[in-house]
Amino acid sequence: MLNRWTEEDALLDTLDEVGAGCIAFSPLAQGMLTDKYLHGIPEGSRATEGKSLSTDLITDETVEHLRALDEIASGRGQTLAQMALAWTLRDERMSSVLIGASSPGQLEQNVGALDRISFDEDELALIDQHAVDSGIDLWRGARLG
Repeated sequence: MLNRWTEEDALLDTLDEVGAGCIAFSPLAQGMLTDKYLHGIPEGSRATEGKSLSTDLITDETVEHLRALDEIASGRGQTLAQMALAWTLRDERMSSVLIGASSPGQLEQNVGALDRISFDEDELALIDQHAVDSGIDLWRGARLG
């Protein structure tokens, strides 16, 4: 949701043409698409550890989008993470997602995304207003060479 290059660069169209699927790596944007960062950057989070998520990516604008997406998810009876996973899997070219759950509880919660995987056009239009690039493309340099 926060890194849509696969749509913009036509990767999914190309995979469809050749009959291949796609596995999304980090569909929760290194945790940004969970409830963890809705109210700032918590101590002990991935962002504070300087690993795969920079605090520079968690801007006021991004948090506003995350909160709006969280409201949409709540209206669907889902957590933000569940909606993000369902949104990613809504496209039949997506074969799977790698969620990187760190506990059995997170895994169970994320599997709950499969309970409501369809979206209506109004939901998708509303999501598109807030599912915008947030600079989280960790592999841009490798992809563009």
